[in-house]
Amino acid sequence: MTVAPDLARLAAAHGVATHYTDQLERPVQVAETSIVAVLHALGVEASTAAQRAAALDEVAARPTSPPVVVMRRSEQRAVPLDGDAVLLLESGEELRPRAVDGVVRLDGLPLGWHTLRTSARDIPVVVAPDRVTAPQGRHWGVTTQLYAMRSRTSWGIGDLHDLATLARWTASAGGGLVLVNPLHATAPTTPVQDSPYYPASRRWTNPIYLRVEDTSAYADAPADVRARVDRLRVDGNADLIDRNSAWLAKREALELLFGSSSVSPGRFEQLDGGLVDWATWCALAEVHGPDWRRWPAELNRPDAPAVQRARVELADRVRFHAWLQQLCDEQLSAVQSRARADGLAIGIVHDLAVGTDPAGSDAWALQDALALGARIGAPPDLFNQQGQDWGMPPWHPRRLAELGYAPLRDMLRSLLRHAGGVRIDHVLGLFRMWWVPGDGTARDGTYVSYDAEALLGVVTLEAERAGAVVIGEDLGTVTPVVRRELSDRHVLGTSVLWFEREDPVDGRPGALRPLGDWRSSTVASVTTHDLPTALGWLRGEHVRARAGLGLLDDPEAEEKAWRAERDELVQLLRDAGLVGAEPTEAELLEALTVAVAHTPAQIVLMAPGDVVGDLRQPNLPGTIDEYPSWRLPVADAEERPLMLEDLLDDARMTRLAALLSKAVR
Repeated sequence: MTVAPDLARLAAAHGVATHYTDQLERPVQVAETSIVAVLHALGVEASTAAQRAAALDEVAARPTSPPVVVMRRSEQRAVPLDGDAVLLLESGEELRPRAVDGVVRLDGLPLGWHTLRTSARDIPVVVAPDRVTAPQGRHWGVTTQLYAMRSRTSWGIGDLHDLATLARWTASAGGGLVLVNPLHATAPTTPVQDSPYYPASRRWTNPIYLRVEDTSAYADAPADVRARVDRLRVDGNADLIDRNSAWLAKREALELLFGSSSVSPGRFEQLDGGLVDWATWCALAEVHGPDWRRWPAELNRPDAPAVQRARVELADRVRFHAWLQQLCDEQLSAVQSRARADGLAIGIVHDLAVGTDPAGSDAWALQDALALGARIGAPPDLFNQQGQDWGMPPWHPRRLAELGYAPLRDMLRSLLRHAGGVRIDHVLGLFRMWWVPGDGTARDGTYVSYDAEALLGVVTLEAERAGAVVIGEDLGTVTPVVRRELSDRHVLGTSVLWFEREDPVDGRPGALRPLGDWRSSTVASVTTHDLPTALGWLRGEHVRARAGLGLLDDPEAEEKAWRAERDELVQLLRDAGLVGAEPTEAELLEALTVAVAHTPAQIVLMAPGDVVGDLRQPNLPGTIDEYPSWRLPVADAEERPLMLEDLLDDARMTRLAALLSKAVR
């Protein structure tokens, strides 16, 4: 296939790929129909020669001055301008850089968010550190899905009190961090969204993770109200996580406390504007349903007059949902503070999902920064042979820049306020994102490029100010250039035992990489939430599960490949001296995590489910209702659910923690 020259030029001007290299370093040509469809999602019509000519004229007419300037602190930047300008620093100080030959030169500026004020408009100037401060020394930690870590006192789902308990155990065992799944907010209605990676908002926290009894409102409530709240608690020993029952019980309890006390989130004008938008969306969702695209047309923008009127009419519910976020903020702060006080060098590391539900609050409030006509995903690869369609709208590259990257900044600030670090899911999305157009499938997409220098600048600035570690999930089709750039910024990469291989040879995966040859600037683990557990992989559960659901093109070939890979991995463990000639399954389970600790990786993670022999992976990509993704509690090899107390008392957990502590030292 070839691409028409004018279409190729237009695609290049908007960062749309006409070809790419796949995971096995094979060239892939993108179909013209996919290129045209993705351009349409960007607001560019390119179906005919006349449309392409007009769109190219628009590109040529773009102003020479950028919509925003993002620069490293050591950098000098030349900004084309007509006339002089005033640089307003974040501190309030004013500088007057002079334009010479139509160019203003910026250098020697302090970190922060500044403004270059010109006669035509204000240009945000973001000055980022050259690199974020890296953690000192090596550390090990626990990675977990918080909802799955139920205790005997939680309400059917792991919560922030349980997170504090896990953090305390990790610190006492010599660990340095706890990495949790995204705690992002979902719609306040039922059915509750199960996937933590498909949130209504990435800026706010899901109140289902609140421990009701830890709130000051509960402590201050009359005895009869506390008794009523206590009777609502849901027992948590079911085979699956039931978010609906947990949320309905917690919501009723929190409504009792809100109505019976003197708590007040304050007047609307005293609250953060983003919080007011979130709380308003929640109140409207309770009336009109959780998909804003189905609301009456006059409510489809947060700045609409009808929304302002509704905010007054629903004032009590708006205040309630704002109050819930204040409770979340208080408990998140307490967890991180206690974790650091208990001895965790890094503390709690929060996961940032790659996108947001197109029906949710962020898509409603930030629609000017999103391309709502496309969905993000991933191209076909070795593990997902049909590609992936995650169903979430991407950032619109130019519109986000025109907003000065403020939506990204605000999201990061909220997440990092009470965190020792952030894991950025699919960090490749800061460089390029696989866009699935319109009604197409994942195979019909192509990559759209982003200004990675700018996006990384925003990330590193906010992380440096928060004193936070940054981890990038850089698995899959990621070029060496991307990994070098991340390493240069001290953004730690991600290494997973199943995927650590030498470069492909003749279109075939390379051999498993020796443990000593792994990258050092990474966070290493046996597996992830989207991959088989340690025991699941040893037994081939992932092959059978996907074959049974029709997710494999050739199940027989996949089974054969897995058996060969298993034998190869066992030999790697033998070569490293971690198992003997005929290891038992229990010995292999322990050796897998110990092997990761014998790499140079700066941070090593263990998953409780891997330690105790959990068979089923938390999420099976490509499924919706066919598999209980995101609803599985941690269980043993017989699929019996385990409570948090049982896990932390398990001798295997204590033994492995001691082995990891010794290895990282």
